[in-house]
Amino acid sequence: MLRNETAASPERRAAALAGLRAYQEAPRGRARRLAPARFRKGRVRLRDYGAKGSTGRAVIVIPSLINPPFILDLMPETSLMRWLALQGFRPFLLDWGNPGPAERAMDVTAHVERLLLPLIARFEQPPVLAGYCLGGTIAMAAACTVPVAGLAMIAAPWRFSGFGAAARGDIAELWRAAQPACEAMGLVPMEVLQAGFWRLDPARTIAKYEAFAAMEPGSAAARSFVAMEDWANAGAPLPYAAGRQMFDDFIDADLPGTGRWSVAGGIVDPARLACPAVDFVSMTDRIVPARSAADLPDRRDLGAGHVGMIVGRGGRTQLWEPLADWLSAIPGTR
Repeated sequence: MLRNETAASPERRAAALAGLRAYQEAPRGRARRLAPARFRKGRVRLRDYGAKGSTGRAVIVIPSLINPPFILDLMPETSLMRWLALQGFRPFLLDWGNPGPAERAMDVTAHVERLLLPLIARFEQPPVLAGYCLGGTIAMAAACTVPVAGLAMIAAPWRFSGFGAAARGDIAELWRAAQPACEAMGLVPMEVLQAGFWRLDPARTIAKYEAFAAMEPGSAAARSFVAMEDWANAGAPLPYAAGRQMFDDFIDADLPGTGRWSVAGGIVDPARLACPAVDFVSMTDRIVPARSAADLPDRRDLGAGHVGMIVGRGGRTQLWEPLADWLSAIPGTR
């Protein structure tokens, strides 16, 4: 990829490699500790970010299966979870944990049915679900299956045909090459998923390391870059069945977007939602294109990108505050 993207510019290649080296050698502070677990189901934890004694309606924030959950609690100044708690909400972060080969048959559907739904049932009042990226897809399935107080989809894909024929073809080619080894292991390693993200926007992958090479070491911008890249490059493997379903049934066949995804015995249909729902859609997203959104009646188009809306400089005004305003309109959330 580096060779292809910088074939006409040895200078750009050298800058990108220098940025990569600087990233690898950058100092890291102590690892950030997530909030303690309140409820557990198998390997999954619901981490309680609410203030001590908080009794408001729970807001369960569901990250993607693909990357670690700590993007939602990245740094003290860029923690959506801790900010929501300061606004008087009772947020819980779902931590998917680390699956092993013994869970090879657990697909995305099973993550909803066997892990998420039992955790939702632990609350006396139906919680609000807020799902980020693939976590929004999963949250939609749960909200169409059991009573919840509200659903917020954040940069979440639903109509996977919206990724476009070229990107879907590239991802299918990647999966054909990786599938036999993944099936043998019973897992889909993070490296396979990361390669898929790189194919969605290879130019940006190179450009960000070029830019990092020019940053002042130790600056706030440099620390933020390192934290975000550590998150993007981390992550547990997926159970084989979850990866297969994501590649074959979602990205290739678009079962959710064509009304053919069945969860808990019923088709997941956004039109069946019986709760308030909002769809935050990035118009500049290179990972989850705006064309792939569920396009709910209450759709909020944002200028911030896929990660920028969570931890970027414009995230607070474009996502955090509008999300808080929407949550405030749901009875009992504060």
